[in-house]
Amino acid sequence: MSKIEQLITELCPNGVEYKAIGEITDMQRGTSLTKNKAIEGNYPVISGGKEPAFYCNQFNREGETITVAGSGVGAGYIQYWNIPIFANDCFTVKGKEDISTKYVYYCMANMQECIYKTKKVGGVPHCYISDIKDFKIPVPPLEVQREIVRVLDSFTSLSAELSARKKQYEYYRDSLLSFENTKVEYKKLGEIADMGTGSSNTDEAIVGGTYPFYVRSQNPLRKNEYEFDETAIITAGDGAIGKVFHYVEGKYALHQRAYRIHIKDKNILAKYAFYYIQTKFYDYILKIGFRSSVSSIRRPMLNAFKIPVPPLEEQRKIVRVLDNFNAICSDLSAGLPAEIEARKKQYEYYRDKLLTFKELKIV
Repeated sequence: MSKIEQLITELCPNGVEYKAIGEITDMQRGTSLTKNKAIEGNYPVISGGKEPAFYCNQFNREGETITVAGSGVGAGYIQYWNIPIFANDCFTVKGKEDISTKYVYYCMANMQECIYKTKKVGGVPHCYISDIKDFKIPVPPLEVQREIVRVLDSFTSLSAELSARKKQYEYYRDSLLSFENTKVEYKKLGEIADMGTGSSNTDEAIVGGTYPFYVRSQNPLRKNEYEFDETAIITAGDGAIGKVFHYVEGKYALHQRAYRIHIKDKNILAKYAFYYIQTKFYDYILKIGFRSSVSSIRRPMLNAFKIPVPPLEEQRKIVRVLDNFNAICSDLSAGLPAEIEARKKQYEYYRDKLLTFKELKIV
């Protein structure tokens, strides 16, 4: 028998009461603050998005705090904080006596989709205190709440650690591919590569076909005919523009709205070019998007993209290092993404299970 089961048997064997969130917590609206009137500082300003809107030099909440985004696309988004914050376009939730704020957070996170559905539409979506104050959650004794929090924290901390390791990889990769303080020649992609789109359509795919068939961002389909026999970098022509998904060697077919980039310059390793384009191309497209509406990649955009050309030995070193990191962090079957996804599913399973109680009927 687990510790939680022992506590439930001892402290609430007949079930627990379900109470409205508004009854067991303090719920308060945030205070309006615009960036142009704020003084820059270290305190996150929580508004309608999933990330802080900006940072200022004052706070209006401290200690454990739950925030619920007030408006915009992220309206209703639940977050937990244990640092001073400035609650702006949001409202906050804090447990009253004998109610763990972190426990309430886990309960609210478990009903995130229900909270999203309360958003008022017709213009800018909004979520209000009145929308969720009557939502009921189980309220076991404080000792049980704390044990549930301890178990769920153990899952979330591991997922955070795994995500941090992935960010470390990305930071190291970006550092390796940064040549800002190094004298290297930059060459335009149009000068060093043969590029073009494919000629295949999705409906030409065959289950169990002989050759991989690359369709923009999707995992490869299969075809019995190939169009190219080469080493190439594949990027989406529209849809997920700026994203570089595949590095291929050998025979393959290509969708008519995906681009192939075949490096022909002997002073540039194709795999090095792949890592550089994969890391930098999306930001390049975003900058173009600030000046014009970008819904698809055009050949001139590819032609103008510049790649630094360090000595071949340095390129080989970068490829060796990133191949090793990539094997650890990006392998969908054994790397970090699969482990993070497994932990997430495990956490959600236990969260649902731990937060389900027999309801105590009050006569």
